[in-house]
Amino acid sequence: MMNNINWADFTSPILLSLKVAVVSSIFVLVIGGVTAWKMSRRNFRGKTVVETTFLLPLVLPPTVVGFILLVLLGKKSWIGQFMESFFNQSIIFTWGAAVIAAIVVAFPLVYQTMRTGFSLVDKDIEDAARSMGASEWQVLRYITMPLAWRSLVTAYLLGFARGLGEFGATLMIAGNIPHKTQTLPTAIYIAVESGDMTLAWYWAGAIIIISFGLMLVANRKV
Repeated sequence: MMNNINWADFTSPILLSLKVAVVSSIFVLVIGGVTAWKMSRRNFRGKTVVETTFLLPLVLPPTVVGFILLVLLGKKSWIGQFMESFFNQSIIFTWGAAVIAAIVVAFPLVYQTMRTGFSLVDKDIEDAARSMGASEWQVLRYITMPLAWRSLVTAYLLGFARGLGEFGATLMIAGNIPHKTQTLPTAIYIAVESGDMTLAWYWAGAIIIISFGLMLVANRKV
């Protein structure tokens, strides 16, 4: 029964998952958007190799992505050492690590969606704006983004949903610490593993409702 569930324990993974999804989706939208815009406007030798690298997290097992992140962000790497000196603590096994994992696994979806959207924008319109003295930033802000807004909305929703449902990479570098790094997917996994099917169903219901709401918004806006 729901009355037997500790509400603090129940809501903690939900709130943390939403926080991770919101923060990571904003970051990945900016990073993926800028990268997609640059790549859609440039041709250079080795571009296919670069884009294939961008899309790798989409096909790699999440545990492999998590392992690579664990090595890159661990105390033995210069990146990990720099981040530890900057934040005065290791980024591993914090909610920030969950954000990083969500950004990495969501990047291919966001990048590909926005890349497609930018490539469909008529370049003659952009060139016409440039010929009238518009800067690249003005072209992006007033021409490209308004014409590609459907792709922007779709990319954000995909990034949010991917961050919300991330499990493997998150478990590898953030762990499953209750009230600290335990997200909905890891909470459901632990609940099932411990035989608490009722709690697992409640958490599964929560993520289904949130995901349904996202799809509903996507179908209405795009």
